[in-house]
Amino acid sequence: MTGILTLFSSRWYWLVLALGGLGLLAVALYYQYALGEEPCQVCIHARIWVTAFTLLALVMCVLPTSKLLYSAANLLVIACAVGLAERSWYLYQIENGRGDGSCEFQLGMPEWFALDRWFPDLFEVRNLCTYTPEMLFGLSMAESLLLAAAGVAAYAVVSLVSAARATAVS
Repeated sequence: MTGILTLFSSRWYWLVLALGGLGLLAVALYYQYALGEEPCQVCIHARIWVTAFTLLALVMCVLPTSKLLYSAANLLVIACAVGLAERSWYLYQIENGRGDGSCEFQLGMPEWFALDRWFPDLFEVRNLCTYTPEMLFGLSMAESLLLAAAGVAAYAVVSLVSAARATAVS
């Protein structure tokens, strides 16, 4: 049990999280550039959440170890996972005809946060929301993103619980 507690309070934890986020972004870019599945506004919002927890994990890989900092960062990871889940659920509702279907052909971010202009290859909206492509096991991309969000949230919760147990034990 001590080995697991150590893993969740080490840089390896953050490295695994960063690699998972980079994997999600790589899959999104593969679908966009290799398969021609252009992203919609909500898909780009999901990318922003994935990029946020990925960048956070990369920063945590190099920051000094601190229980307070790790706990705060894990709470931010959970917030990112909740944001990703909300966007994924919204997209799932649209593709199943149950959502309000409002989707724009622009990112909708303020001027001071114009990711679509700064990094168009990653964050430019190129399609309207309709459906998402099929992925592994017959799941849609929206369903896969919901599972990914749940996995990221669970990963961060396990880390928080592990840190709390380690503090209680010592």
